[in-house]
Amino acid sequence: MAAGAKERTADVARRLLALDPLREVACRALMQIHAEQAQTAQALKLYEAMRDRLHRELGVKPEPETVQIYESIRQRRTAPAPDVVGSSPAETMARPDTASAVLPLPSKPSIAVLAFQNLSGDPEQEYFADGIVEEIITALSRLRWLFVIARNSSFTYKGRAVDVKQIGRELGVRYVLEGSVRKAANRVRISGQLVDAATGAHLWADRFDGGLEDIFDLQDQVTASVVGAIAPKLEQAEIERSRRKPTESLDAYDYFLRGVAAVHRWTRDANNEALQHFRRAIELDPEFASAYGMAARCYSQRKVSGWVTDRLQEIAETERLARRAAELGNNDAVALCTAGYALVYVVADLDGGSAMIERAILLNANWAWAWAFSGWTKIWLGEPEVAIEHVARAMRLSPQDPQFFNMHAANASAHFFTGRYAEASSWAERAAREQPNHFIAACMAAASNALAGRLAEAQKAMARLRQVVPALRLSNLTDLFPIRRSEDLARLAEGLRIAGLPE
Repeated sequence: MAAGAKERTADVARRLLALDPLREVACRALMQIHAEQAQTAQALKLYEAMRDRLHRELGVKPEPETVQIYESIRQRRTAPAPDVVGSSPAETMARPDTASAVLPLPSKPSIAVLAFQNLSGDPEQEYFADGIVEEIITALSRLRWLFVIARNSSFTYKGRAVDVKQIGRELGVRYVLEGSVRKAANRVRISGQLVDAATGAHLWADRFDGGLEDIFDLQDQVTASVVGAIAPKLEQAEIERSRRKPTESLDAYDYFLRGVAAVHRWTRDANNEALQHFRRAIELDPEFASAYGMAARCYSQRKVSGWVTDRLQEIAETERLARRAAELGNNDAVALCTAGYALVYVVADLDGGSAMIERAILLNANWAWAWAFSGWTKIWLGEPEVAIEHVARAMRLSPQDPQFFNMHAANASAHFFTGRYAEASSWAERAAREQPNHFIAACMAAASNALAGRLAEAQKAMARLRQVVPALRLSNLTDLFPIRRSEDLARLAEGLRIAGLPE
C-alpha cells in the first residue's frame, strides 16, 4: 500500500475509534499499520487499551481476530504487518499459535473456504467480504456429497499467513478456497483460487465481475466453478442445487450481512445491533425468511447470556419471528434451523422447533450449527446420548469455531443429564472460561460439581452464575430451561440447591 493511502486509512481508523472507542475493526487496522511502520509498542498499546476498555465497559474479551493480530505482532516484533487493504495478509503475517492435531480426511471430498480479503479500500466493508464467503459456504454445503468446514472455523485463519498444507491438516480437508472481494460504487469483483491442501497445487483460479445487482449470480459462478474443479464430471443439475437467492432486495441483503457479522461478536451491544439490522432487512423485504430466523436467533442469544429485559414480550416476539421464518422458508436451512431452536429454547415449543431443525439438517447436512442446535434440542427432550453425537458432528464440521464455548456448554449439559459429573464439570469450565456470559455453562459447572461432592468448586461456580443471572431461583428454573423430563429438572434443581441457589 502506498504511503499516502496508508496514512488515509490510518486517519479513517483514528476517526472511527474517536467516534466509537470499542470499534475493533478500526483498532485492528491501526495496529497493523503501526506494526508495518515498526511502531510495535504503539500497536501493542492500542490492543491493551482496547482490551481494558472492553473488559471495563462490556465485561467481554476482544474478538478472536484482534487477539490474533496482537499475538502475531507480539511474537514477531520485527516482522512487518500486512497491508490493511492492499496485499494479502497471507504474504506477511505468520500464524502465532502452534500446529494443531492432524484431523483425518473425510471419506468424501472436503473443502474449507477461507475469509476473502477485503480490497475495497474501506475497513468498514469487511462485513461485505465476509458475507460473500458465508453465502458461498452455504451454497457449497447444500451439496450432500461434499464435506464443508463451517465458517467460524475457516475464519480463524483470517489475517494470518498459514501454509495451505497446514490448514488442510488442522481442519482435515482436501481443498482450500481463498480469494478477495473488491466493491467500488455499484461494481463488485470476486476473485478466487482453489488449492489442493495436500500438495499446495493450484487447481483453479478465476475472477468474476459484475454490478451489485448481479451479486447472487457472481456467487453462483464462483460456487459452480469450484464444484467443477473438484468433480469435473458432476452433472449440471447438482450445481443448480447450490443456486438460491436469499432475497431480491440488495439493500435488505446488505443489512442481513451486517446483522450476521454482529451476531458472531456475541456481546450485548452487538446483539442489539444485529436485531436492528435484521429488522431493517425485514422492512425492506418482508419475505426474507433467513432474516426472520436470524432475528429469532438473537433472542436465543439474549436468553442464554442473561440479557433478557422483558421475558414475556421477548417470548412473544421470538415466536412471531420464528413462525414467520418457517412460513416463508420451508426450503431455507438457515431460516428453519435458527427459528427452530428459538422456538425450542425461548418459546419452549420442543416438538415444533425440533421438527424444523430436522428439516434444516435434511436440507443442509454440512451446516455445523444445525447439528449443534439439534444437540441442544436433544438435551431438552431428554436424549443426552444422541445430543453428544450431534454436538460431536458439529465440532467436526467446525473444528476451530470461535463459538466453541456454546458446543462445550452443550456437551456439559448432555454429560450432566447422563450422570457423568466429572465430564460435565470439565466441559462447563471450558465453556465458562471462553464466554463468562453463558449462564447454562455456569449452571452446569455449579450443579455437576455439587453432585460430585466438590462443594467449594460448586459454590465458586454459583457465585459466577448469580452475577450473570441475579434473578435465578429454584422456583423459576422452568422459565430458563425448556426441560421436558421431570427427572432431568429434579436432577438440575438438586445440584443447584446444594451449590447454594436460593428457593
